[in-house]
Amino acid sequence: MASVILGILLVLFPLPLSAKAQTRGNLTSGILLTTNDGNSSLLSPSAEFTFGFRRMGRGAYLLAIWFEKIEDKTIVWSANGGNLAPKGSKVQLTADRGLVLADPRWIKLWSSGLSGTGLAYAAMLDTGNFILASRDHVNLWDSFSQPTDTILPTQQLGQGSRVNARYSETNFSAGRFLFTLQADGNLVLYATTSPLVSSDAYWVTDTVGIGFQWISNQSGQVYLTSRNGTVLNIVTSGQVPMGEFYQRAILEYDGVFRQYVHPKTVNSSSGWAMGWTMVSSPVPSNICTRITRDTGTGACGFNSYCTLGDDKIQRPRCHCPPGYTLVDSTNEMNGCRPEFVLQSCDVSRPEKDQFALSDMLNTDWPQSDYEVSLSDTEDWCQEACLADCFCAVALFKDGRCWRKAIPLINGRMDGSVGLRALVKVKMDNSTSTSTGNGQKKNKNSTLGF
Repeated sequence: MASVILGILLVLFPLPLSAKAQTRGNLTSGILLTTNDGNSSLLSPSAEFTFGFRRMGRGAYLLAIWFEKIEDKTIVWSANGGNLAPKGSKVQLTADRGLVLADPRWIKLWSSGLSGTGLAYAAMLDTGNFILASRDHVNLWDSFSQPTDTILPTQQLGQGSRVNARYSETNFSAGRFLFTLQADGNLVLYATTSPLVSSDAYWVTDTVGIGFQWISNQSGQVYLTSRNGTVLNIVTSGQVPMGEFYQRAILEYDGVFRQYVHPKTVNSSSGWAMGWTMVSSPVPSNICTRITRDTGTGACGFNSYCTLGDDKIQRPRCHCPPGYTLVDSTNEMNGCRPEFVLQSCDVSRPEKDQFALSDMLNTDWPQSDYEVSLSDTEDWCQEACLADCFCAVALFKDGRCWRKAIPLINGRMDGSVGLRALVKVKMDNSTSTSTGNGQKKNKNSTLGF
C-alpha cells in the first residue's frame, strides 16, 4: 500500500511545485490539476488509468478517469458531464470539501464532498478507483462508490446505488436510462432517471427483500448477491483473465447494459481484435420490444420507431416513419417531427383527399391508441383514419381498427409485432415519394401484404 501511495500521493502539506514533480504525479495541496498546462492528469502506478481533464470540444473539459494505454482512451467515470469546465479551470484538494472543481473565477462546478474527517491524500489506483483517504488509509470517498455509467472489475455496489446512461455517445451528461439496486433489493433497469410507475421498468431481477449487493468480480462478471453472498442473478456472464484484458460493463446511452473486454497487448494467435469486444449477451436482449411504458418515449423518441441492429452488439436504431424527419439531426434518439402540415380539423374545408396511408410491416406504437372500433374490413379502417383529422396511424386486425394520434410513443419494428401500420402522410411535392419502408396508399389504392 505504501509503494502505491508514494507514486500518486497528493499530500496536503505545502511543498515546492516543480515541473519534475508534476511529471511524476506528486502534487501539492492547493491547485492540483489545471486545464492550462501539462499538469492536467494523474497516472495510476501502472499507468493503466488516468485521472484528469479530457478536452471535449473547443474550450470545454471533462474531469474524468480513463484507460490510458489503449488508443481510444475510453472514459470509465466522469464528474461534470452536465457542466463542462472552461479553459482555466482547476481541481483542488480541500480539507472540508474533498476534491473541488472550480472555473477560472473560482466558482464551484463540482465537489466530491466527504463522508468523514481527517483527509490526508488522494490517489489514482490501478483498479481504476480514485480515492480520498485519511492518514491511516481509510477511504473517505472513492469513485467506485459514485459510478457514472461504467462498472469495473472488483467494484461492489450496495442498495441505493445507481448507474446512469450518458445522453449520447459523446455527451456525458445524464441520459434517459437508469440501472439501480433499490433499497428493497430489486435490481432494475428504468427508461427514465426519475421512475414514477412500474411500467418505467424494462428489466428486473425480482429479488425484492433478498438482493443486497451487485458485484463485478476480477474476471469482469457482474452478478447480484444476497446478504450472505449467495448469487441471485448473473447479469453478465463473460469471464476473461484480468491480467490479459481490460474490462468494463456499461449502461450505454441506448439503455442496454453490455460487458466488454479489450486485449492489453497485441497477440495474433489469440484471435482477439485490438479493440473493445462484447463478451456477454446484452441486457435486455431486445430493448425495442422490452419497453412497454404507458407514457414517455420508449427506446426511441416520440414519433419514431426502434429496430434492433443485426451485428453482435445489437445496438437499437431509431428511425422516422414516412413523412417524418429527425427533430435533432445529431441524435436519432430525440424523436421525429412531421415534414408536412397536419390535417386540418376545420369541417368547412375537409382535407381528406390530400392525405394517403403508407404501409409499414411489423410495426406498431402500442401505447398511442385513442380509438378502437369494430370493423368488417381494412378498407373501412383506412377510410376512418383518412377522415379523422386526429388519426396519424391506423392498424387493422381481427375485425378491429385501432387509430393512433401523435405524439406516437413506444414505436418498434420487429418480426414479433405481426402488424402492419398505415401511416398518414400528405400528398404533396415534399412527400410524394415515401421516405420510410412502405409504399403510399390513398383511398383508391390496392393494399397488399
